[in-house]
Amino acid sequence: MVRSGPRESGATVWLTGLPSAGKTTVAAAAAGRLRAAGRRVEVLDGDEIRAFLSAGLGFTREDRHTNVQRIGFVAELLSSHGVLVLVPVIAPYEESRDAVRRRHEASGTPYLEVHVATPVQVCSGRDVKGLYAKQAAGELTGLTGVDDPYEPPTDPDLRIAAHRQSVDESAQALLDLLKRRGIA
Repeated sequence: MVRSGPRESGATVWLTGLPSAGKTTVAAAAAGRLRAAGRRVEVLDGDEIRAFLSAGLGFTREDRHTNVQRIGFVAELLSSHGVLVLVPVIAPYEESRDAVRRRHEASGTPYLEVHVATPVQVCSGRDVKGLYAKQAAGELTGLTGVDDPYEPPTDPDLRIAAHRQSVDESAQALLDLLKRRGIA
């Protein structure tokens, strides 16, 4: 008979911030370290989820809320099965993020909110996907933080100034939070 060890408890870590803030970069770096330490980790990247799980949704407030709720559902489901889920998603509205938090609380699944607090000027300079350039050229409207609202978390579990520290330092700050909370 094979016996398994103690079951790892899962958790969701929601990384919110403006486009090009560094959310996915920090999540990927932290996930790599966690996997190297033997932890089960999934990264639910906002762009990938939008392409597959939320295809067909637009960028209205209602569609953005629906997208966030879908991602939150998948994150909670994975977390409830012992997976540490890192979720780098803009999630511009506090109400949507709070609904995801409440879903986790109702199921007893740990949820942490991390604000990758990179100023819009820095994000615009990085412009990883060319969104800020398209918006400036009039080819795109509704860009979060520019001509569409972004409601930064008022009391996140962690605020990362990714523009003031390296990716490794940002990932370490996230790992330190997980250790303090008994998650990793």
